[in-house]
Parts: sequence; structure tokens; C-alpha cells
Amino acid sequence: MKPVRTRFAPSPTGYLHIGGARTALFSWAFARHHGGTFVLRIEDTDVARSTPEAVQAILDGMQWLGLAHDEGPFYQMQRMDRYKEVIQQMLANGSAYHCYTSREELDVLRAEQEARKEKPRYDGRWRPEEDKVLPTPPATPSVIRFKNPKNGVVTWEDQVKGRIEFANTELDDLIIARADGTPTYNFCVCVDDWDMGITHVIRGDDHVNNTPRQINILQALGAEIPQYAHLSMILGDDGAKLSKRHGAVSVMQYDEDGFLPEAVINYLARLGWSHGDEEVFSRQQFVEWFDLDHITASAAQFNTEKLLWLNQHYMKQTPIAELSAKVKARLSVRGINIDAGPSLEQATSLYVDRCNTLNVLADAVEIFYTQVTPNPELLAQHLTDEARLALADFTMGIASVTWETPAINALIKKLSPSMV
Repeated sequence: MKPVRTRFAPSPTGYLHIGGARTALFSWAFARHHGGTFVLRIEDTDVARSTPEAVQAILDGMQWLGLAHDEGPFYQMQRMDRYKEVIQQMLANGSAYHCYTSREELDVLRAEQEARKEKPRYDGRWRPEEDKVLPTPPATPSVIRFKNPKNGVVTWEDQVKGRIEFANTELDDLIIARADGTPTYNFCVCVDDWDMGITHVIRGDDHVNNTPRQINILQALGAEIPQYAHLSMILGDDGAKLSKRHGAVSVMQYDEDGFLPEAVINYLARLGWSHGDEEVFSRQQFVEWFDLDHITASAAQFNTEKLLWLNQHYMKQTPIAELSAKVKARLSVRGINIDAGPSLEQATSLYVDRCNTLNVLADAVEIFYTQVTPNPELLAQHLTDEARLALADFTMGIASVTWETPAINALIKKLSPSMV
């Protein structure tokens, strides 16, 4: 069996969100499960929208999740000479051709097709055929189109969705290089997957319509066709398309919101994949179990409550010294000094069972290290003479008890029996 090689190929036009992170996780886990290679490729040919900041956001998100790549990152903009070399080879062997149709001509063609209720598509007017005489090319820049097969069908056994089939009559001659010579997305992907020896392409099902075009190009190049697995979309808690309210935010936002990467990884693993009824498992266990056969073809639904539950579980499993260090980092950002107070590890131990994020835990222990200024109206309402006496006794008593939950609880019960 050929060694497994997978890839994660994001476009740096924004942050790494949950959908992209799940794709990266599944690609990474499949390679790890088979002892293969996980490649990171940055598809940055959209120069107008790609930014260095977005590239860094992707790299930061991958690092935080612990999804280390074996090769890369490779950048498509650094491979332009290779793409142009392949295009020249395709022009020479007749699998690609120059097209001089102007944008205005294409607009007229599209309008005529829509008026006839036909699917808008290029009509092949500059496509060379044996019995066709082409006009003299005008003195204008040309695009380069792939000479897509006219007959037959493109089929593949999708590892998630099963058999998928497209008729070649539904696919027009795709532009593979723009008039300025810049190669297009679908073409670059094919050359990259070919050169990098990718054996399995795991990606979102928004790419299903790209796959038959890419298969035809790969076949024209004489390249081996990878196996494809298209992951269904992720819906929000309410069943609607994922939005910023429920997950379509940067992965690093989860770090800022107080989630542990182990919890996010565990949760992502269960978004559309399962191993029996297992809900909580380690990264190592996931790699051991992971396969493409148990990915569901239906949309996965994001569940914020489940993610919070998992995060609380992993917080309680984290050694207290490590957990308190994470809390300390959050308190430091707020400008809070923990030196003039009780042991942070002890304070963290008191509240960890009640908190589901690091931020909530930091909120809970913060009171031990800050000067609290109560609302005057609430003081007048609740701080009665009787309450003042009880608090004075508590202040004296707390100084002499062991800083542990049972001892503090016993003191409260002793001083305020009516509140028990």
C-alpha cells in the first residue's frame, strides 16, 4: 500500500475557524493513524484578500491545537514558475488552449443562455477541434482554458458520501490561467496534489463541485488520482448555518475565552465522527480509532453546552499546579497581583469543580486578590447589625482555620446555623 499523505490547504483570507480546524484535525489524524505524512499548504493565490496576518492566525491556531505538520508550510505564490511550466506543457500537448473571448462577449453569451433557461457555460468558441477553423487571434491578452472531455462521466467513490458522478457535458472548459498569466485555484490545487504525492484529500463538501474538474485535470497530467473524502458542513446550536454566535470564530478565540485545546480537540473529533458511544477520549486514543468509515454524511451540529461540559471535564483532570498557572496568566493580564493573598493553587482547588472555563475560574478566584468595593445600596440593604457581628466573628475565625473547604464550611455552619 502506498504511504498515506494528506494535506490541509487553507486560504489565508481570514482566521482558522472551527470548520477548518476540524478538516485539519481529520487530515492530521488520518495521516497519524496510518503512519503517514501530514502536509500544510497555504493557498495564497488570491493576492487581493490574502494577508500575512491571516497566515499567522492559521499557524497560531494549528500550534495551539497541537496539529503539527510534517512538511510545509508550502506557499502557492512561491510555486508560480512550476504552474507556468505545467501550463506550457499542456498547451504543447493540446490539453489546454488560448481563449480570446472578451468579458463583454461572455456577458452576452450568459444573457442569451439565461434567456433560453440554459445553464450558463462557456460555448467553446476558441476550443481547437479537428474540423474547426479558428479565426485569427486578436491583439489582446488571452486566458488559457483546460480542454475538458466532451463525453463520458467523472466518478469517484467518496470516502464519506459514497459514489458521486458528474457528466462531462455539465463541465465547461475551465480557465486555468488568467489573462495576466496568473494560474487559477483549481489548476494550482491539481499541480500541488500531484507534486506533493497527496493520496487522500479530506476537505469540506463545498469542494464537491471542484472535484470532477480537478480529477479531469489530474488525468490530463497523467497524475495518480487521490481518494477524496468530503466532510459535511457544521450547523450552529439552532440548526442554522454556523455563525459567529456559535463557532464560526477564530480558533484562537476559544483560547481567549478560556477553553483548553484538549477539550476543543476532543469536541471537534466528535463533530461528524464517532467511535461507538465514546464521548471523552485522549488525542492518542482518537488517532488509534480514527478512520474515514465512521464519518457521517449528514451535517454535524455544534453544541456549545457539550463543549463547555467537555472543557470542565478537562479542567478537573488538569494538575492543579498547571491549572493555577493558566489562571495566573489570566489574572496577570487583568493587572491583578496574587502575592498579597492565599495560595492560588488552593483558591483554584476551591472553585474548579464549579467552573467550565478558565475565564470563569479566574473570575471566581479574583475576589481573593482584589479590594472589593460593594455597592452602597446593597450594603444598606443586607449589612444589618446582626450580619456585621457574624462577619466579625467569621473574620476572626478564618484566620485560625486550615485553608480547606471542610474547615471553612464548618466555620460557616458554626457561626450561621440558620443559613445551613
